Amino acid sequence: MKKNSKSKKEKPLTADDILKYEIAQELGLSDKIDEKGWKCLTSKESGRIGGIMAKRKKDRNKKDSE
Repeated sequence: MKKNSKSKKEKPLTADDILKYEIAQELGLSDKIDEKGWKCLTSKESGRIGGIMAKRKKDRNKKDSE
């Protein structure tokens, strides 16, 4: 039996989403993500992206508060 595939509604990109894409591109992961999606990343790759995002947000907040 064939399952009904529900199409996900496309939601607008947030600032965090844009930052995540930029970092993935810098790390050379954008082709992999475009082909297979975010779920194909290893935990190491995902953690690297998350760590860089956190660092950049912290730096941005520090710069804004000065």
